[in-house]
Amino acid sequence: MDTLDQKLNEYYPGKGVRKDLLHHIKEGTNVPSFVLEFLLARYCASEDPDEIEAGKEAVTEVIEKHYVRPDESNKAQSTVQQKGRYKFIDKLHVRYVEKEKRHWAEMENFNSRRIAVPEKFYRDNDRLLEGGIWAEVTVGHNDIEEDNYAFYIEDMRPIQLGRFDYEQFIAGREPFTRDEWLDIIIRSIGLEPSRMDLRLKFHHISRLFSLVESNYNFIELGPRGTGKSYTFSEFSPYSTLISGGQASTATLFYNNARRKVGLIGFWDTVAFDEVAGIKIKDQASIQIMKDYMANGRFSRGVEVNAPASLAFVGNFDYSVEQVVNSPNYDLFQPLPKTLDLAVMDRFHCYLPGWEMTKTITASLTNNYGFITDYMAEAFHYIFKHINRYDYVRKNCQLGSAVEGRDERSILKTVSSFLKILHPCGDPSKEELYQYLEYALEGRRRVKEQMNKRKPDDEFARINLSYFNDKGEEIIIYCPESRNAKATQYPRRKILDSLEYEEETAANKKISGEIRGKDQPVIEIKSEGDKEDLPLVTELKEKHIKISYGDTGFGFKSLFGDYLDGINKISVEDPYIRSPHQVQNFLRLCELAVSVGTIKEIHLLTSYDHEEEKRDIEEKLNSIVSSILNYGITLCFKFSKNLHDREIRLDNKWIIKIGRGLDFYQAPEDWYSLGATDMDLRPCLETRVDIFRVESKKR
Repeated sequence: MDTLDQKLNEYYPGKGVRKDLLHHIKEGTNVPSFVLEFLLARYCASEDPDEIEAGKEAVTEVIEKHYVRPDESNKAQSTVQQKGRYKFIDKLHVRYVEKEKRHWAEMENFNSRRIAVPEKFYRDNDRLLEGGIWAEVTVGHNDIEEDNYAFYIEDMRPIQLGRFDYEQFIAGREPFTRDEWLDIIIRSIGLEPSRMDLRLKFHHISRLFSLVESNYNFIELGPRGTGKSYTFSEFSPYSTLISGGQASTATLFYNNARRKVGLIGFWDTVAFDEVAGIKIKDQASIQIMKDYMANGRFSRGVEVNAPASLAFVGNFDYSVEQVVNSPNYDLFQPLPKTLDLAVMDRFHCYLPGWEMTKTITASLTNNYGFITDYMAEAFHYIFKHINRYDYVRKNCQLGSAVEGRDERSILKTVSSFLKILHPCGDPSKEELYQYLEYALEGRRRVKEQMNKRKPDDEFARINLSYFNDKGEEIIIYCPESRNAKATQYPRRKILDSLEYEEETAANKKISGEIRGKDQPVIEIKSEGDKEDLPLVTELKEKHIKISYGDTGFGFKSLFGDYLDGINKISVEDPYIRSPHQVQNFLRLCELAVSVGTIKEIHLLTSYDHEEEKRDIEEKLNSIVSSILNYGITLCFKFSKNLHDREIRLDNKWIIKIGRGLDFYQAPEDWYSLGATDMDLRPCLETRVDIFRVESKKR
């Protein structure tokens, strides 16, 4: 242990964990980090190397015995039947079925949707009803034949602290300097702060703002592999990640039919991953989102107030230098059109994701950090009970260009810094100015992009500033756009066509001067052009996490673009067996027909016994005959040793889906929405990776 490790364990005994232990055990499993650290804290609370090794083995054994993998659900159910009861680590949901007037529990990987659950569990934990939680669940088997369920919940223990002492937390903070505490937080995330400068550390801290500040609107756009979604999917059990797809009013905000508040009423943070893919068909949802982002409340027949923050993360596939020097493009380019200027104006901070480093082994820490669950509980308490906004307002003097929403954004960002880095006591003047300058930059980045889009001067006051204790006004710039004239002085709408042509030529010259002669030039299209092509049109790798209950992930939506012009599809999936699994494969065949160029489909699947094999052959032969009418040959084979699940295209793209084709929830009945349209059918939790063969070799 280094000095900081010793200090952490001295003032927070039992609250720290060696993060390298998490890295070792995390490899090869998709169990959330806070679940693994919950077990590490139980079994590896020692400095003795032998005891640590024994503890790691114990954690691995617990995961092996009690964690349910998706492809072992049948075995898990059989174990409960044979032993009468068994304890599992799984994600637990509870849903109310109106037709039956009762609640049923669902265990995601256990793969059962009709588990009887005592009222006390969902009465005392609302989050079971919205999104679900990870827990240690003891499942019992029901031997009464007259009952219409086979399993029931005997006991449930949420995987989180039973009690959090905030006074003890802030008392432990006092002996640390600001920089020491900052490094502790970075290590708690799992990264090594000694390899970062202060600016990069602040970037990582900003990802946590929505976990400590209520009604905070955060956005980060940047390259893949920098850990954008990790904070919201694994760092805290009080946040939930919506992985693209369709975001409905009922799910997010308020369900009029059930008279229930949506996700914003049950989570500290609701995060949208792959924000470019958000589809909001109901325009009323956008208006509700605007109202909510502005003041934390909205009206939908009833007045709803909620504290949840919103975070938007996504990929940025453009050259930042080219974008800031282009009069036609801005740094909000990846956002869907439904997220218009009114939504953008409500973002409090735009994190420049292009400055974040890729998460590689060398960037991970081998030192101690807070147990993720303990840190999450501290942030949850701060989120609910601590207010630093008034302090910030009294101690920060902002310049005249700072308008109403600018001020609120800046003060909330500084308040977030104080909540994380100074939970007790106040910062020095120098530290406060550091936070203030970061907050001004994060808001200016939002305002600059709106100013480029707006044809008038509504957002033209972009020179956000503050006054220091000497009375000096300090104007803050964004480093990527400080010298970009196209961003600092954007072209306004020109009515005279000749004048427009002259200005367009001038802008081209300006952009070329800023970029340098060796940089590629972005074509500047005139306002009369009907075609508005994006900067990047080629197919890109995708890495998508689909959460439980997500919709909008039909096969065409997921990978339809990658099928254009191909001749052959090869599918490897051991679970094309039961009727609904074969129907999923049939949907893929229908998509192949609609492409129009595909001539061959090859399927490699598996079976458990000969009778099952004959049943599968009968169903697949029906598809063979049917699809042959469209000029497509379907060939299928069986393998007893098949484990991989992937779709290979003859254009070298590979689609890997964690659950294979069987990642959809079964419909309530075959007359409900989603029974045939896969975009409308709720999904099970899984991951989808789309990449080229060459990428796999790297």
